[in-house]
Amino acid sequence: MPSPSALSTSSEPPPDKQRTVLLDVAFLRLWTGATASGLATWALPFVLGLAVLDRTLTATDLGLLLAARTVGFLAAVPVAGVLADRHSRRGVVLWAGLASGAAAPVLAAGLDRSVLLMATAAAVAGAGQGACRPAYQALTAEVVDADRRQQANAAMTLAVRVTTLVGPSLAALLAVFLDTGALLVGIGLLWLVAACVPGRGARPAAADDSSQPSARSGGTSFVAEFTEGLREARRHPWFLAGLGALTAVIATGYSATGVALPLVSRDQYGTEVVLAGAMTAYTAGALAGALIISRWRPRSPGRAALAGLATYGLAPLSLVVPAHPAVVMAAYAVAGVGIELFNVPWFTAAQREVAPDKLARVSSLDFLLSYGLAPLGLALIAPAIDAFGARPVLVVCATVCFAAPAAAALVPSSRTFSQPPTRDDTP
Repeated sequence: MPSPSALSTSSEPPPDKQRTVLLDVAFLRLWTGATASGLATWALPFVLGLAVLDRTLTATDLGLLLAARTVGFLAAVPVAGVLADRHSRRGVVLWAGLASGAAAPVLAAGLDRSVLLMATAAAVAGAGQGACRPAYQALTAEVVDADRRQQANAAMTLAVRVTTLVGPSLAALLAVFLDTGALLVGIGLLWLVAACVPGRGARPAAADDSSQPSARSGGTSFVAEFTEGLREARRHPWFLAGLGALTAVIATGYSATGVALPLVSRDQYGTEVVLAGAMTAYTAGALAGALIISRWRPRSPGRAALAGLATYGLAPLSLVVPAHPAVVMAAYAVAGVGIELFNVPWFTAAQREVAPDKLARVSSLDFLLSYGLAPLGLALIAPAIDAFGARPVLVVCATVCFAAPAAAALVPSSRTFSQPPTRDDTP
């Protein structure tokens, strides 16, 4: 029987795995590209909003451009998932970033000239953004070893939250010195950074097997390959349950934030301070949540993550009855912490459990459903508030946010976000 010291030595990770992921050059390149794409993504709606303020665009034009970008995003996500599993993930990131980068000056050229040209460019920009999502997810798994992926995913989500906070503010600052066209060109330069800076990862071994359909460049249709990704997702009940919960929370809780919060801030409090304060508190909470989960390893990571997701119900719940603005801001801060306690283990589990040569397709399904149904929720909640009043709608949204993760937690494999070994897997 080995001595305790021998056991300690044998379980200790190699020195290169003890090193923080932030000192890994390959990951830093990937992180830099993701941060640049995040800045470009969040700055674009704000810059187009500035064009409305200076009367270069109308509010209707802005809605059309944002809708075109969303359509491009949703159309590109499943295609990119297949391409990123069939070919190089690095190549998908490159071409997606170049497409969005090329669309930005076209948007600038269309200002005050052609809304149709701008809408086409916005759709291309959205397609580039959508194509990057599953490719970045899969590329993270290639660049970072398994022991450090939770830390890496926390760093990636920190970048997302910081860019959410900094992107519009930076655009507003630059708008003092530059016109809207120049700002759009600057967004294109950010996309070039996102395209060119990340390095190549290690290709998954399974995808190099010529017997795998995803490895063949021809002979297998897009639908067949995407269906193969769906079959892989169905192999993981925890993934289907978690995705259902996430989709429900985004379609209801996020919609309450997007539509009801501005109305409540105006009608109940008579000021936009509550709106701005709640959104700032949410982002600050998300930053704190990412920092916490970069180090915390709960014994039941899946259930802890789903509990974090359920805290988003506090956001619509805080708007049901008049309360001090500090209560609303505190609720949004807790929701921000909770969403990252879910996101980071969720991404890490997918990178660990899903077959490497199908990871991009499964990730594309994640983004397609969770983000794809968000516009539907936004479109329905305003008429629902007009028909039934804000309070009943907010109660329903809060109930869904609490109930959906609780239902997902009932799936046995959701406790750890992993499949128990089958009898064939045991020695």
